[in-house]
Amino acid sequence: MTLISYAAKLSGHAATKPDALAVTDGTRTVTWSEFESLATATARGFLRLGISSGDYVTVTMRNSIEYLTTIAACWKIGAVPQPVSFMAPPREAQAIVELAGSKLVVGAEPGAFGGVLCLAEGWAPDAADYEGDPLPDAMSDPWKAMTSGGSTGRPKLILAGEPSRTATDAVPLFLMNPDGALMMPGPLYHNGPFVWSCAALLAGTHVVMTTKFDAETTLRLIEEHGCDVMYVVPTMMQRIWRLPEAVRTSYDVSSLRAVWHLAAPCPPWLKHAWIEWLGASAIFELYGGTEGQAATIITGNEWLAHRGSVGRPSTGEMKIVDESGTTLPAGDIGEVFMRFADPAKPTYRYIGAEARTIEGGWESLGDMGWMDADGYLYLSDRKTDMLLVGGANVYPAEIESALEEHEAVQSAVVIGFPDEDLGSRPHALVHAVASVTEDQLRAFLADRLVRYKIPRSFEFVDAPLRDDAGKVRRSALRDARLP
Repeated sequence: MTLISYAAKLSGHAATKPDALAVTDGTRTVTWSEFESLATATARGFLRLGISSGDYVTVTMRNSIEYLTTIAACWKIGAVPQPVSFMAPPREAQAIVELAGSKLVVGAEPGAFGGVLCLAEGWAPDAADYEGDPLPDAMSDPWKAMTSGGSTGRPKLILAGEPSRTATDAVPLFLMNPDGALMMPGPLYHNGPFVWSCAALLAGTHVVMTTKFDAETTLRLIEEHGCDVMYVVPTMMQRIWRLPEAVRTSYDVSSLRAVWHLAAPCPPWLKHAWIEWLGASAIFELYGGTEGQAATIITGNEWLAHRGSVGRPSTGEMKIVDESGTTLPAGDIGEVFMRFADPAKPTYRYIGAEARTIEGGWESLGDMGWMDADGYLYLSDRKTDMLLVGGANVYPAEIESALEEHEAVQSAVVIGFPDEDLGSRPHALVHAVASVTEDQLRAFLADRLVRYKIPRSFEFVDAPLRDDAGKVRRSALRDARLP
């Protein structure tokens, strides 16, 4: 097996298909030749600024062509790309830059991070950076350093366990087609969108992205570019499905052959709706963490036979354990633990946190769930989000899924308030797109949930509760409402 650097892989696409489309960001498109030129000039600009192999480069930008050429530029000089949300609170962003020891922040105004060199969004390499000798081959180790844990107030970095290299004959990931196009509506500062977009680049696949998610724009771009692979999260699926049927069906999305959804539990009713719309063979779900110890995959046809499951492990191993660490039998809810098949080759390393482990090298990401007799995994919720209501375990995700089934509800988040009698009192935040009352929602939930799971109080909000990646800062929502 011959290994090649990511930088060399991308340069190879520019050499073999210079005029093919490489990246579209909603308003502009560049060919592989143009992508390579901009990425190389950006790399020379970084070198001119004193950035070198092994340095961390924090990237806090909106989705754009320049976002991906910045990542490629890091790989070209052996620097480590470290994405962070451009919407991160200043203290959180500062903590991340300090954890990484970043030498450069791209997408921030000068002085935003003290003495750390910053390049504002819109920065461009100098004209001279487009000239010069070819850059020597380089590899970044690790190939990415993602951010996680900000919602708890304790941000951490998750460093990939591998450098930026791949086999010359590697099969493209996630069913990418070198002659196809990936529809990416998610923000690249999250791991899923970042990994899928990088996998597409390495495969030579045209990456089509949006600067900010919009349901109808996403469908228009699929039709316009003939996208055959798509990445979505349930929040996006919900917003697309809630479009007027005449609008949703007016776009030709027949080119789609693989729609991947992940990052959050998908309500069964919503997944079934997408299966009926696009066909079971086009729907794929992946469950796993940024850490990459293990993952499950389930096809649409499998899901119809195991409704609600996220699949069986496709990489690594998984098991369900109780609080004492004892493995539980099929059907019992416990904490999901996983491990990589080869303990000698760790898939990640933390900076700013320690893994939750038990004997045997098993690690937990904090998810609760159960397995059926066939080994299919079913998720309940995050362990930290679980509410104890009158001695019973209540999982917010289950309530949120039921609420979002109502045609007037765009999104919902359930948090727990302290209660002297019950321990926790479920409180629902609801973003509605049509008129609906608390009593109507209670009546709707009464047909779907046992009584103790129905929220004791409701709060209607006029803004989305989750970001474009389907993430929610649940603890922040709760803290803002407690005295």
